[in-house]
Amino acid sequence: MAVDSTMRSEVEELQRKANQVTDESLEITRNMKLLLEESKDAGIRTLVMLDEQGEQLERVEEGLDQINQDMKEAEKNITILSKCCGLCSCDKLKDFQASGAHKKVWGNNQDGVVSSQPSSRVVDEREKMTMSGGYIRRVTNDAREDEMEDTMAQVGSILGNLRSMAIDMGNEIDTQNVQIERIQSKAVVNESRINEANQRATKLISR
Repeated sequence: MAVDSTMRSEVEELQRKANQVTDESLEITRNMKLLLEESKDAGIRTLVMLDEQGEQLERVEEGLDQINQDMKEAEKNITILSKCCGLCSCDKLKDFQASGAHKKVWGNNQDGVVSSQPSSRVVDEREKMTMSGGYIRRVTNDAREDEMEDTMAQVGSILGNLRSMAIDMGNEIDTQNVQIERIQSKAVVNESRINEANQRATKLISR
């Protein structure tokens, strides 16, 4: 009887420990899922902000391209006025179109459209967490372990989404960095072009 009682006590103790470990594991998987869902929400917000920033950069670059076009027309008018007023032909303005700085930024296309635009590449590379026999090692084989199995499957899906978002963020940031450099170059060229035209217009008016 004493032996049976001792064995029952040991079995009960093992069951108690198994239940304790299962409860702790269940809580850990729940917390893991909550943390990853928060990370996913933060990732979505970041992607939205990057998209909005990309749209703003597009508008800025379109504005610089429009300035380039407007300056082309302004230079033509200054050249015509210079000839009418007896000034020498506006060679400097013609040379500006063919200058190395201008070609480097806008290329040979005078419409302000860069011939080689960087393309945003979105890679769909979702991580699939598949494990033979399930995600967890079953001990109690009850509803708690069923929940853990389901939770871990969701965790795997969220991790795949996070990885995909990280790839998209990296691609978008790379694309925007290239665009920012292009915008800076266009701004510098436009400033030089405006200063050149302003000097010639001032000279024309002062005659």
